[in-house]
Amino acid sequence: MSAAGLTVLRPGMLASVQDLGRHGLRQLGICPGGALDTLALVLANRLVGNPDGAAGLELTMGGCELRFDAPTRIAWAGDDFDARLDGQPVWPGWSVPVRAGQVLKFGRANRSNEKTGIRTWLAVAGGIDVPEVLGSRSTDLKAGFGGHEGRPLKAGDTLACGQSALTAAQLERRPFGARMPHWQIDPAVGVIELRIIPGPELELFTVASREQLWRDAWRITPQSNRMGSRLEGPELKRKRNGDMLSSGVIPGTIQVPPSGQPIVLLGDAQTTGGYPRVGVVIRADLWKLAQAPLDGRLRFRVVDSAEALAAWDEQKRYLAHLAQGLVSMGWLAPAQNSTQGETHAD
Repeated sequence: MSAAGLTVLRPGMLASVQDLGRHGLRQLGICPGGALDTLALVLANRLVGNPDGAAGLELTMGGCELRFDAPTRIAWAGDDFDARLDGQPVWPGWSVPVRAGQVLKFGRANRSNEKTGIRTWLAVAGGIDVPEVLGSRSTDLKAGFGGHEGRPLKAGDTLACGQSALTAAQLERRPFGARMPHWQIDPAVGVIELRIIPGPELELFTVASREQLWRDAWRITPQSNRMGSRLEGPELKRKRNGDMLSSGVIPGTIQVPPSGQPIVLLGDAQTTGGYPRVGVVIRADLWKLAQAPLDGRLRFRVVDSAEALAAWDEQKRYLAHLAQGLVSMGWLAPAQNSTQGETHAD
């Protein structure tokens, strides 16, 4: 049974309902979608006693304002955008009780600060209760289904919440926080490092272009969205021009269109593409790309499959330690119905 949830007073630039995604349907041309930073959503869900895959809200560039229509508990991870609950500062990575009628406001992202992200993921006790479509509550913004009426949220929308497993005492418990993951940003130059595995068409490019791909820093352009991060930097040149057959792509794939400016695909990207694939961002680093600011800079570092798997194991250990800490303080053990979708094959 659904419980009273929240009302959207202002959605900000782009707000949508997202869970861990819609997996196993790529053969039908359906992208996985879901929260672009699954680590953030899982963290926030655990802090409010939800299963890992409960639906929450993905907020972009701040400016969102929400009113809670019943007592509940909230947490978010990502950028805080100077968030305030009834005017009092609150922070990402904290689990906070909320009274009926309280208003949560997020300020707007500051694009001049390269260490400020552009997205945050909000969890509410019980999860956002919208109908499941093809096994997920995520909003597919391109196809117009799932989430809340298959679209971004707008002012006046009301969202119900599912029944929370928390007791009344747990809902009212004083705020507590968790250690957040750290971005791997060089404080001297403000560059985000993304580890990648070389792609199958890398050898189609000149030696000079391949060296530039690893050596140079790339700017994330404002044309980026949930489909992909468009980068600006030196032109990557192929040894010879020619058409390619379309091939399968996944989130993290780095494609190079005729402009020579790479695109790193994200959760809402197409399932096949005809541009050369020069690499793929490892799964453990996709969360950093999801939060990376527009006009921010990033650099690629080549790793092998062993390092990629080790990085994924490190992320899983972080979540395991979080779970242990929550259990030790008398919180609910997380219902890991699929930790970040790791059991799914896309």
